[in-house]
Amino acid sequence: MPAEELLTPERWQRAGRALLAKLLGEFAYEELLRPEPAGPPGGYRLRLGPQGPEYRFRARRGAYGSWQVDPDSVEATDPIGFLLAARGLLGLAGDTVGHLVRELTATLVADVRVASGALAAAELAELDHTALEGYQGGHPWIVLNKGRLGFSARDAAGWTPEARRPRPLEWLAVHRELARYRGTGELADAELLYRQELDAEVLADFRDRLAARGLDPAQYLLLPVHPWQWDEVVLPLFAPWVADRRIVKLPADPDLRLPQQSIRSFFNVSSPARRTVKLPLSVLNTLVWRGLPIERTLAAPAVTAWIHRLRDQDPFLREECRVVLLGEVASVTVEHPGYAQLPEAPYQYKELLGAIWREPLGAHLLPGERGRTLAALLQTGADGRSLVEELIARSGLGARDWTARLFAVMLPPLLHFLYKYGTVFSPHGENAILIFDQRDVPVRLAVKDFVDDVNLSDQDLPELRTVPPEVAQVLLREAPQGLCQFLHAGLFIGVYRFLAPLLELRCGLPEGEFWALLREQILAHQRRFPELAQRFALFDLFAPEIDRLCLNRNRLLLDGYRDAPHRPHAAVHGRVANPLAVGSAVLPGPRGGVVTPAP
Repeated sequence: MPAEELLTPERWQRAGRALLAKLLGEFAYEELLRPEPAGPPGGYRLRLGPQGPEYRFRARRGAYGSWQVDPDSVEATDPIGFLLAARGLLGLAGDTVGHLVRELTATLVADVRVASGALAAAELAELDHTALEGYQGGHPWIVLNKGRLGFSARDAAGWTPEARRPRPLEWLAVHRELARYRGTGELADAELLYRQELDAEVLADFRDRLAARGLDPAQYLLLPVHPWQWDEVVLPLFAPWVADRRIVKLPADPDLRLPQQSIRSFFNVSSPARRTVKLPLSVLNTLVWRGLPIERTLAAPAVTAWIHRLRDQDPFLREECRVVLLGEVASVTVEHPGYAQLPEAPYQYKELLGAIWREPLGAHLLPGERGRTLAALLQTGADGRSLVEELIARSGLGARDWTARLFAVMLPPLLHFLYKYGTVFSPHGENAILIFDQRDVPVRLAVKDFVDDVNLSDQDLPELRTVPPEVAQVLLREAPQGLCQFLHAGLFIGVYRFLAPLLELRCGLPEGEFWALLREQILAHQRRFPELAQRFALFDLFAPEIDRLCLNRNRLLLDGYRDAPHRPHAAVHGRVANPLAVGSAVLPGPRGGVVTPAP
């Protein structure tokens, strides 16, 4: 449906109030704003300068210094007006404000589209993981999470997850002088990949089209391309190589695909056994241009092979955790010959054309199992009932036991990779996929997006001395506390910080018990592997304080919308108390007081 038909005063105000509540809470968490207590307990006010307007609202404070603002308590409904009024208080540059207004408006339009087809919690629970992506609200931490700068209104109506429109992808043939292929195992031969991913008649047609132009099909690699990327980026920037037929446009194949929350990855809904494809999309969204970096695209299959070997040689990961690692098993990389000579060029011009094929989740599911991204647990249905409370009710377990089961599924594989192999995933809401049994009890964990979100320890660990060179040169190395931050920021702060108050509000599980259960799961894992005691101290998840990583502050005050040769990183601003630390006030005692858990 066109956006103009979705936009009504009621929907716009509802979306505006919700986004303003999120803005107040996340800006306060990052200390961009400092609300003051006012009125009854839980009441706050924020004055935007001596002559500015005053905003009043109710908020609940939680772990890591978080703020959960009650949208119903926010009388204002205009986050754009708030941003303009607060620009002086926030210290925003004029050019940044201009882009912020655009990105904020686009996010609101997307929020209206998400809400327009919202389903009740029970209906959400019946969806498979591919369909569920279209009913999610996006990144819970980043306020401007659906800006997609570069998309038109028509693009957004056709190519975003909330559009819920399966569509075909077009294909290209690129000469091997420009394109490079990589694949794992038997997929080292691109021919096998193409036979698996394309119908025989489609593959034959593509090659007949090349031959009809007097071109040798054997000298070309095939890859899908996003139609927007072709129109906006590939044809304009690769025009010399289109002219000399080293890049040849091909038709779309018949398979229909649905975009995931990342908007650049696509499920194949016509042939679910075929792989997910990840494509570069030169739009600016959630802090970065959503391209595919050249070096990482080339290395994706090698990273997958190495990660799979770690899992397969480790009985705990393989047999006890049964963790699913959705491998990026093949890739085609096309580097722009001109920008290849400009290392100082903005990074978006180094991520223009290529494709990654990732294993589909369905191939790993047993009968009766269902997958859902971790982010889906934060969604609330059109009936006001949260998906997580619906799943808990269906499971037959209490909220405490279900949450303990959630932690028992998620933490052991992530902790084992960290402690034993000095390797950490970024298990944020989209990368971590929960696998549920027929009763909607969590039973296994699946993880994806290795080459972008896997980091290694900078310590001289024996397990890392045999990392293949092609893997070592692309995976970043981090100090021990930097690796721990991937769990704190990506999982505990990025998802659990929102899940804990939701479970308290909707399911009656006190937040203190939530964090106590999480801490106990970590301790139980450490008791399971006493021989790794030195690693527990090295990768200390119980430090009293951790750095406060800030994702919104990055956009507002650091990188803004300026181009740079390298992707931006999260800002660091001060420190926050760790709810898992010994003596944390968040951890409950047996009668509601504070206890000091055994170390």
